[in-house]
Amino acid sequence: MTTWLVAQLGARMHYAVPRILHSAGMLETLRTDICGGPWAEPLRRLPPGLLPGSLARLAGRVPHGVPSSRIRSFPRFGIEYAARRAVARTPSALTAVHLWAGSSFCDSILRAGLGNASAVYTFNSAGLRLLSRARRLGLMTAVEQTLVPAAVEDALLAEEREAFPDWQPRLARDHNRVAFAARECGEWECADLIVCGSEFVREGIRSRGGPADRAVVVPYGVDAPAPPVVRAHPQRPLRVLTVGAVGLRKGTPYLLEAARRLQGAAVFRLVGHITASAAAARRLADSVEITGALPRAAIAQQLAWADVFLLPSICEGSATVCYEALAAGLPVITTPNAGSVVRHGIDGFVVPIRDGEAIAASLDTIRTSPSLLPSLSRNAAIRAREFTLQKYGERLLAALARIGEPADALTVRN
Repeated sequence: MTTWLVAQLGARMHYAVPRILHSAGMLETLRTDICGGPWAEPLRRLPPGLLPGSLARLAGRVPHGVPSSRIRSFPRFGIEYAARRAVARTPSALTAVHLWAGSSFCDSILRAGLGNASAVYTFNSAGLRLLSRARRLGLMTAVEQTLVPAAVEDALLAEEREAFPDWQPRLARDHNRVAFAARECGEWECADLIVCGSEFVREGIRSRGGPADRAVVVPYGVDAPAPPVVRAHPQRPLRVLTVGAVGLRKGTPYLLEAARRLQGAAVFRLVGHITASAAAARRLADSVEITGALPRAAIAQQLAWADVFLLPSICEGSATVCYEALAAGLPVITTPNAGSVVRHGIDGFVVPIRDGEAIAASLDTIRTSPSLLPSLSRNAAIRAREFTLQKYGERLLAALARIGEPADALTVRN
């Protein structure tokens, strides 16, 4: 049986990949920067807001379901990584930190040895040296591309900054992004398999000349904390929720356009860290309720408030919050670039990027068709059953089992 060494910085998707592999008896070890152990359990039971943010995040970094004997962390490196991020004052400096971390993390793993692993699983920008060594040793290799390639993301956001020059503070050019993009390309070349959360990501790899024939789309999954509630047609303005950073990447200017078009017919609530300028935030506040960032535990309450979920993103990998919204029984209006599994007209609407009018039209269709919201909501709940963590695990294991097969055989059906 293939045994996988998973190299993962941070707690992405609550360590879903190593948990899935361990449950299948295929995890050699999880190598990570820093994570909470048994000591973190009492901290997680404390009331929200009592712990400092950094300690609260650390307490939440627990690979549940992975025994400690299968975990090797590098806390000294993790602390230095956090310290370097904290003092980075420019985009270029922050990218330099990420480049340093990706290389240093791989070096730490290689010094410790690869154990009995016969395969290595890494995540984009943090695995090049490890993947390269693994290939030389004859091990199987996989890299997960969690976001559209950096060069594609940069081009899209440059167009947004040109269209909305006052929406976010103008920052100095990030001179390290070329090196960051080159590292991603190097990882693709070293990987037997590139795992993509969406077709948007795979097409991004293809557009950069990457080996799309070795890329497979494996949509993610979430487990709902509570049973979904089928929405009834409201006898009040439609409630529209967006969760995510408030700024250009999430398509906030187009949300504002839709809110202005539907003034009085719908209410909009934005939950997330504000990256927009003060002037843009003031314009938003005239038409949209802005809560700022909220703890993860509070998101379920926000989803329960809403009738419809909206994510008009310009650039994502495969936004987890869309899966969460479907699992809550919410119809989702989003864009192809959000990498969602929403089906147009069945459990939501997929609108073009940069189209506030299309967003408003979709919402107005829901608002003015009494039978539509319950139908979309019911379908959303049904669709979510196909995208649980268990289903995600099945899709991921199927993809890993097909390494080396022809490109067509790599397709994982949604």
